[in-house]
Amino acid sequence: MRILLAEDDRKLLRHLAAGLRAAGHAVDCAQDGAEARWASENAPHEALVLDIMMPHLDGVTLVRGLRRRGVTVPIILITARGEVRDRVAGLDAGADDYLVKPFSLDELLARLRALARRQRGEVSQVVRVGDLELDLVARVVRRGPRPIELTNREFSLLEFLAQASPKTVSKTAIVEHVWDQHFDGGTNVVNVYINYLRAKLDEPGRPSLIRTVRGVGFAFVPAGVP
Repeated sequence: MRILLAEDDRKLLRHLAAGLRAAGHAVDCAQDGAEARWASENAPHEALVLDIMMPHLDGVTLVRGLRRRGVTVPIILITARGEVRDRVAGLDAGADDYLVKPFSLDELLARLRALARRQRGEVSQVVRVGDLELDLVARVVRRGPRPIELTNREFSLLEFLAQASPKTVSKTAIVEHVWDQHFDGGTNVVNVYINYLRAKLDEPGRPSLIRTVRGVGFAFVPAGVP
């Protein structure tokens, strides 16, 4: 998931960004409301995490402006102000969720997963493609009865491919959703991670679940599909 994180406390910003990246997310950072507005208008994001009390433009006003322009991306507001009226103001402006500082990184990650499922209209937390099963909350992968251990980055890549299956996704789309915006798409790291997944997912004597579509990208295709 590509996330825009806006927080004027530099120490907290670095801590949250590091935690989100360690969990396999791509993170764009902003230190004030005006910078966050620019970032939201110039790059695709799957979730926004916005502090309310920011210089130049506060989080509630930013959310209200985004919703007026028809932006539907899930938004979590974070603040040290926990009064009911503050939460109501943020939610009425169009935010989807609200976290009061201090909060744990695990809680933020859980809220983001919940918003992502709601955005996709999922009733189940499990994605199934052929004989492969991904539990998006527990972050557990199985192929048939066989459990598969993945790193956070591998899981994020597999989730993105599985959600798009059987459509082909470009390397550019993978970079935008799984890696940070400053990632150099000219390197071969996407191919490297595709090979990591193939080594863990594929079974001897059977076609790979991840197909290379030359000149386009990669497609996750269930076993047995031509």
